[in-house]
Amino acid sequence: MSRVAVKRRVLRIDEAARTRRVDSLAAEEPLEIRVHGVPLTITMRTPGDDFDLAAGFLVSEGAVTRPADIASIRYCAGATADGVNTYNVLDVRLAPGVARPEPRNFYTTSSCGVCGKASLEAVRTVAPWSAHEDQVTLAHATVTALPGRLRAAQRVFDRTGGLHAAGLFTAGGDPLCVREDVGRHNAVDKLLGWALREGRLPLRSRVLMVSGRASFELVQKAVMGGIPVLAAVSAPSSLAVELAAAEGLTLIGFLRGESMNVYAGERRLNVAPGAGDGSAGARPPG
Repeated sequence: MSRVAVKRRVLRIDEAARTRRVDSLAAEEPLEIRVHGVPLTITMRTPGDDFDLAAGFLVSEGAVTRPADIASIRYCAGATADGVNTYNVLDVRLAPGVARPEPRNFYTTSSCGVCGKASLEAVRTVAPWSAHEDQVTLAHATVTALPGRLRAAQRVFDRTGGLHAAGLFTAGGDPLCVREDVGRHNAVDKLLGWALREGRLPLRSRVLMVSGRASFELVQKAVMGGIPVLAAVSAPSSLAVELAAAEGLTLIGFLRGESMNVYAGERRLNVAPGAGDGSAGARPPG
């Protein structure tokens, strides 16, 4: 899909001159996700990897855990007045015996993925897998290289400067999948949907790296995917730290240069600069 970026003329003002130029903007369009024809949610997203987004959303909701849980995903209604399909409506058919998730009460914005929940009790979803038993360990050099490797894979960001990114990496720092979106939660859902459709869940011994902050919802999505480590270039929220500690997730924030803050699960990090991979005792950075 080619609608990830939109060209617009802008007025550029700097100290030297006022000029008009063409700028690339990150596309943002609504996507309605239906299950068996019944509307489930509407999310504002960057078009592209929509099937992964829908599948990952269902993973995050605790509705599916295996590729076989989804019978089909297809674009459906949403045509313009002249009959052109907008590709902004998806219908998901679940396999027989798979329970349908409860519809959201409101649409989901590109900045918040839980605001459509019907109640606060519904926000925390029970994970099908536990991160507590995952014994993966990471070297300091592996962790500090992740932001650069994620940034190198952000193709659309280079054109627009307006997208969040989420990357899935091995314990050795090799990228497995990178997704971009105007919504940080959508980028992670696209990763989870890719993993589901590839039959890779749970994502044992994997690292999720995100380009922004670590919210409660991103921690929950990592837990729902069986991911043991979540790293972010910015700050986590207090509730994100609480959930990470309770679920056995390693949560890293302010990952910049050679430094980082480890908020939970420090046992997985061999974070002394120059240390190699292994299971040696870890300590948080100073």
